[in-house]
Amino acid sequence: MFDPKLKEALARVQKPGRYTGGEPGCVIKNKAGVDLRFAFCFPDTYEVGMSFLGMKILYELLNERPNWWCERAFMPWLDMKEEMERLGLPLYALESKDPLTAFDVVGFTLQYELSYTNILAMLDLAGIPFYSRDRGEEWPLIVAGGPCVCNAEPVADFFDMMMLGEGELQLPAVCAEVERAKKEGIGKKELLRRIARIEGCYVPSFYGVSYQPDGRIASILPNDPAAPAVVTKAIIPDMDSQKLPTNFVVPMVGAVHDRAQIEVLRGCVRGCRFCQAGFLYRPMRQRSADKLNAAARDLCGNTGYEEVSLTSLSTSDHSQLEQLLDEMAPWVEKDHVSISLPSLRIDNFTESLIEKTTKVRKSGLTFAPEAGTQRLRDVINKNVTWEEIEKSCRIAFKAGYTSVKLYFMMGLPTETLEDIEGIANTAQQIVDLYYANPDKPKGKGVQVTISVACFVPKPHTPFQFVPQDTEESLKAKQQHLLHSVHSKKINVNYHDSSTSFLEAVFAKGDRRLAQVLVAAYRKGCFFDGWDECFHYDTWLEAFRQCGLDTAFYAGRPIGLEETTPWSHLDYGVSHEFLVREYKKALEAQTTPPCNRRCSGCGANKLVGGACFDYSQDLVH
Repeated sequence: MFDPKLKEALARVQKPGRYTGGEPGCVIKNKAGVDLRFAFCFPDTYEVGMSFLGMKILYELLNERPNWWCERAFMPWLDMKEEMERLGLPLYALESKDPLTAFDVVGFTLQYELSYTNILAMLDLAGIPFYSRDRGEEWPLIVAGGPCVCNAEPVADFFDMMMLGEGELQLPAVCAEVERAKKEGIGKKELLRRIARIEGCYVPSFYGVSYQPDGRIASILPNDPAAPAVVTKAIIPDMDSQKLPTNFVVPMVGAVHDRAQIEVLRGCVRGCRFCQAGFLYRPMRQRSADKLNAAARDLCGNTGYEEVSLTSLSTSDHSQLEQLLDEMAPWVEKDHVSISLPSLRIDNFTESLIEKTTKVRKSGLTFAPEAGTQRLRDVINKNVTWEEIEKSCRIAFKAGYTSVKLYFMMGLPTETLEDIEGIANTAQQIVDLYYANPDKPKGKGVQVTISVACFVPKPHTPFQFVPQDTEESLKAKQQHLLHSVHSKKINVNYHDSSTSFLEAVFAKGDRRLAQVLVAAYRKGCFFDGWDECFHYDTWLEAFRQCGLDTAFYAGRPIGLEETTPWSHLDYGVSHEFLVREYKKALEAQTTPPCNRRCSGCGANKLVGGACFDYSQDLVH
């Protein structure tokens, strides 16, 4: 039943389907039979949130319990936010339309640093106090998970508890403790002590932070006996032990990635030094081809999707990928389902893969050389050569592709203007390669798109020690790139350096930044990841108001033995390994992928032994 106020709001906004719920696949339960209610909050629009695979996995997992009910909430767009404030309509979950205050647990996923103000906006719309210290027993437990928890500190004061690692293990355990506490009449403090004993669960209020006179962190130490000195992430050693979701909520309004998604593996063997995800999700663990095929078929059958994406950080590193595609071939052709591989590697792109993924329809082709010269690719440990780029492009052009998208970064450690010119040269060489190809499609030209992101140094990577390139330098490099491109066959897109700068500040920030987030939100900052909503000057005002310097966080090197805001959070990769990799980067020395040789990162302790059977030939 829709509240009359909600009906009024829906009549006045664009895309009311974002706010109605009732989609195919959504779960409705009888509240009388529910002992625990969980609101999964995605701090961005419905279209973005409904693309997120993690929510789909956890939604199905929690709702399998007959007495638990997981519902969804998203950040309303500008027009709906305004209407809700005008009408006094609190933020609600889509399934029941109940306000977030009616739930036992309200959980946010932290996917991107520039979504932090949206978390505050959603709490504000729900009427929930920002700071955990201001929420007594009457308020829901406010929790968080996702990759940004790897440096939880800038938002730590807002959350009762945060989860490091894989939610399939942690979230059911946390919900079970909440259900038990409700039945036993146990207060929030004791509940949090119980939760702190669950692997990977971090209770920020159980830790005290002290600072050195220059602003650097002196120590982060437990202040409660239930809290471990170091919180180690939770991990699933065997991915086949976890059931794959076979039914998704099919969105009413087209999602950004509106297709079936199957996670083929988790983690990555590559060791690219800039890539936070590659270190956070170590070690690589894959699912078996048989289980993936059965789940993909069921998922497409249940949802009606005509495209299935085989997702991971590096799908083509799956040792059974060709077998999986062969097993899927009969039913995808029969049902006219196309297969997309969104994370192909340049060095294992083959004619066979193209043939097996383009039988129904061709999707776009994207490669990520990341750097324009071999020297810089060795610095970042990309382990890709021009010869491999050339080979992959030849294969693609022979197969009839006429457009290629290339991802690069600028502002990488040791980068020079020669490396920037190398981006333009790489694109030009690919254009030339196309026209030199006798097998190219008749009467068609080629289009090469360069997409260049500003490099952001992230925690738990070998580059966490380096300062971010200055905004002035990044803007100069962007202009140099534009002047280095001379062909109309090459399009250049690049990211705003201001948003990247702010991302770096919050990626490497400490607890003092919570006050900045609140100040910026009060000044009107939210949807900071959207260009039309980003107000850089307002952010700088908020920092000045709070007496904090952005350059302290983003613009200075971190000492190799410095205590960081994330020193007490363990994702498996040792500090010694990160230092070793950083030093190798400065010498442009590469490290082989994990499945070729173990480099002693330390993540094998999480799975109780070697990550791979090195007696076998694992190179593929």
